[in-house]
Amino acid sequence: MLNKKRLVGKRLIFGFLLVCPFVHSLFAQQPLSWEQVRDKFEKSNPTLLSDAVNIDEARAQEITAFLRPNPDLSFSLDQFTVFRTPNTPYRPLAGVLEAGSFSYLYERQHKRDLRLESAKKATTIAQSNHSDLRRNLLFNLRNAFVNALQAKAFFEIAKQNLEYWNKAIDINNDRFKAGDLAKVDLMRIILQRAQYQADYVNAQVNLRTAKISLLTLLNDRTPVEKFDIAGPYDFQENLVALEQVRQIAMDTRPDLKAAVEAIDKAKTDNRLAIANGTSDPTWGFDIGRNPPLPSYVGLSVSWPLRIFDKNQGEKLRTKLDIDRADKSRVAAEAQVLSDVDSAHATVASTIELLKPYKQEYIPEATQVREIVTFAYQRGGASLIDFLDAQKQYRDIQLSYVNLIGSYLTAASQLNLAVGREVIQ
Repeated sequence: MLNKKRLVGKRLIFGFLLVCPFVHSLFAQQPLSWEQVRDKFEKSNPTLLSDAVNIDEARAQEITAFLRPNPDLSFSLDQFTVFRTPNTPYRPLAGVLEAGSFSYLYERQHKRDLRLESAKKATTIAQSNHSDLRRNLLFNLRNAFVNALQAKAFFEIAKQNLEYWNKAIDINNDRFKAGDLAKVDLMRIILQRAQYQADYVNAQVNLRTAKISLLTLLNDRTPVEKFDIAGPYDFQENLVALEQVRQIAMDTRPDLKAAVEAIDKAKTDNRLAIANGTSDPTWGFDIGRNPPLPSYVGLSVSWPLRIFDKNQGEKLRTKLDIDRADKSRVAAEAQVLSDVDSAHATVASTIELLKPYKQEYIPEATQVREIVTFAYQRGGASLIDFLDAQKQYRDIQLSYVNLIGSYLTAASQLNLAVGREVIQ
């Protein structure tokens, strides 16, 4: 019986050990694509979320702007009897006069509607400014994502180079044992491994640092070991035409939209300032009692005389603000075109640099390394040729990865200049 329990226990432990890797892989986080990282960022970034409150505050201002003036309601008791006359009972309320009044300010020239219109346009500007903040933050996020992809590419290359060199050491070690290779040549090959080992360790550290930066932007507390991203680390040879990109930017850039909307709001504010320069009457209604006469009812209207204060300062200020907003729009348009032209030229030049790497340099460097390695292992090439071929292959690889990173960064800059993603 005891042996059966021990056997069952061993089977349970063995089954648990078999299941553990599957459970770990089940709960391990899958690599996140750029779209998933972007969606996660928009839902969790505190800077973006706090700025979104400005839109809600602007909508609250719309409620305040459309409120009507509060009416005034008053009651009065007058002519209390203070002193008693001789031989007369003291009656302090005998001659009291009761009166009540109600008054309301009537706003003319559509002041209330203009205030609401101005507040709504302020909300629209707040939305455009929020979109512009999102555009800039997504640029920072995209750069962090590209840096992580680049670090991941460097890590994979360093890992492959180290594995390749370890195999080369094993092969040449066999040659040395067979008497086909001098010991000094074997030592030089082994010493060359230090470079590839350093590349591997540095790439590992850089990948971890890049992931930490990305997690910080996402406001994510996931351990670095469980966090990973995935995406194409390559370039597109076809580029959208400059004129088309310019037109998209003029239609999309939120900061340019905000500049145009500011002109519209300034015009509304000017109309409101002119309306505020007019007088608003206050209508009144009162009722009271005046013994021994019967109760009375009265109507009144008061009209302020706008002789000195006609809101001249606000009229002039809002008129000047229209001109200022228009000049800001012109400056914003010039900045948009400058950003687009500069970013487009950078992407185009990077593509021209990458084309020969992809079509010629990488295949040729790979072919040279294989040929020289094959020849060296059979005594047809010198150690210097072998080491030079390996170094050349490594340098071409690193240059290509760096250029891809430059292309993706330039593409991100172009997306920032346009206001939306024109290069995925």
